[in-house]
Amino acid sequence: MRTIATLAELKTLVGQEIAVSDWIGIPQEKVQQFADVTGDQQWIHTDVERSRAESPFGGTVAHGFLTLALLPTMMESAVTMSDVKMAVNYGLNKVRFPAPVPVGSWLRGRISVLAVDEIPDGAQVTWQVSVERSGSDKPVCVAELISRRYS
Repeated sequence: MRTIATLAELKTLVGQEIAVSDWIGIPQEKVQQFADVTGDQQWIHTDVERSRAESPFGGTVAHGFLTLALLPTMMESAVTMSDVKMAVNYGLNKVRFPAPVPVGSWLRGRISVLAVDEIPDGAQVTWQVSVERSGSDKPVCVAELISRRYS
């Protein structure tokens, strides 16, 4: 866990990788729950037998948006700011899913600070999160995540 004491300290970290999150497992149950909540029941995510037989991935894979939805969890496990009273997700800039996430994978995020811009009572922070899969050299998601942090 990386602790950042102040927004001034955060500004000195622009352009650097500052933390790596905990690993998060991706079991079929989590993929199915995501499919149920979002209504995205595409067979490559939910039909284990058909995916083994027909999918180019050799089995079921997680939704790209499931991977994206894990970014706040990754951030929470990796970075804390002691002078922040509240943080909110503000949006995303670029998001790419360069590689699939086979069910059974373990993922973690490598977190960098791209920009820190002052706003009233805080800062808008643009982070880059590169999500890696255990045993693979290619990231499964690369995203610019924007958050607002208030002190």
